[in-house]
Amino acid sequence: MSAEESPLLGNQLKPNTGTQYSTLPTKNVYDRFNREEKQVVLAIVSLSGLVPMFVSGCFVPLIPRISKDLNSTPATVSLSISLAVFATSLSVMFWSAHSSFYGRRATYLCGMPFTIVGSFAVAASPNIGSLLFWRFVQTAGCSGGFVLGAATIGDIYKVEERGTAMGTFFGAALFGFAIAPPVGGALAQYWSWRGFQAAVGVWSILQMLLLAFFFPETAHPGSRGIDQVQGPKKLFVWINPFRCLAFLRSPNIMMVTLMHTFTLITDFTLLIPIAYTIGAKYGITNEGLIGALILPYGLGNFVGSPIAGYISDKMVRRAKEKRNGVWVPEDRLRGVWIGGLVLVPISVVLSGFTAAYVDGMAGLIINLVCLFANGVGVDMVLTPIGAYTVDIMPSRGAEVMAAITAFRSLFIAPVSGLLIPSVETIGVAATNSISGILVLFGYSLIWLTIRYGAQMRAYVDIGYPDFDAQALDDDTMHEAEY
Repeated sequence: MSAEESPLLGNQLKPNTGTQYSTLPTKNVYDRFNREEKQVVLAIVSLSGLVPMFVSGCFVPLIPRISKDLNSTPATVSLSISLAVFATSLSVMFWSAHSSFYGRRATYLCGMPFTIVGSFAVAASPNIGSLLFWRFVQTAGCSGGFVLGAATIGDIYKVEERGTAMGTFFGAALFGFAIAPPVGGALAQYWSWRGFQAAVGVWSILQMLLLAFFFPETAHPGSRGIDQVQGPKKLFVWINPFRCLAFLRSPNIMMVTLMHTFTLITDFTLLIPIAYTIGAKYGITNEGLIGALILPYGLGNFVGSPIAGYISDKMVRRAKEKRNGVWVPEDRLRGVWIGGLVLVPISVVLSGFTAAYVDGMAGLIINLVCLFANGVGVDMVLTPIGAYTVDIMPSRGAEVMAAITAFRSLFIAPVSGLLIPSVETIGVAATNSISGILVLFGYSLIWLTIRYGAQMRAYVDIGYPDFDAQALDDDTMHEAEY
């Protein structure tokens, strides 16, 4: 059974007789929306991608106040973070599978009520058990925003424009992750954690209204699973959410997934123990100031996202011109070296040694520069990888992103718990060096993907279009069907 078939769908779908290709020309598929409409869609999905990152990141500084208010311990309340990671890993697979069947709009609208109810319920939680349950619901509802946003961008933007749009999307999401701790800390200090969670619920209501009134269905005509249903259409069809994990059989997808994961580990390496590394080294104990230390990273995301997208698209156009219009998907990854080989590993290692051995204001400034450089570098890696995964599986982009997100979440969850003990045991310089070495190893996998991508796709074919036969002009490019 192929990776595109779900054993839980029964006979409702037409049998899969192999990889098929539609004959819709690019100008018909991607010109359904004008420039202004695409910008509106991009803004909405960028906000939707920011929500899950913000919801997860803002909870860390709230832990002391929540534990005191609920008569619990910080360790018990911190379980909500691990639970949120687990909720993300499961729910992204569910939302992505159903978005391929029902479309992006319907899946977005189904997820938001869970976030709304979960946020208000978290705010009203009378005990730790209630908090943990509703925190799971809250996170599960909004987690689809990340994978659905990437898939939506693949739906409406041509390959040569996709990197720039993906850069904006990833920049918004990662910026939300960076500003969440200081915002959460400030609101916890001067307001209340319950009021803040209620505000997240109000924000989610506004987000749902934006989706309901301004977000169109973007899936390509005829590409949704429901379009293939024979006979009467049911209100709901259960789809195996774990089927997206089959995409990890592909060496191409597994290699970019590892690089994606190792790159994000550098974020956690710099940010999670920041109070015990930069804060302790330079005598910064105020929670608000510790949260402010993360702002250079967020600024780096903000600056790096448009640059990463521009470079990504430029690499595609340049390589296409050299091949007389023939497109090779791995060309998208050629710019990853800027972040994966230079900015990310150097910034995390330099920050570690600076925090260990450089005193005074000079050391603090170097660390802030490293945080900024890491923010830029992470965008330089994640943006082309995100666009590449949509490029190689056009109609299944949400499911590929879900597989990457699920793997990343399950891998990072235990690693993040080991960071502070590692800093205390072997030191910040050694801990950060290990993180940097992982990124360099990840880049070696990217190099192999660039060099041997076509052979690896042929070795494990998960339903790829025939890229070697495609050219990137408006009349000849074909998209893979559902």
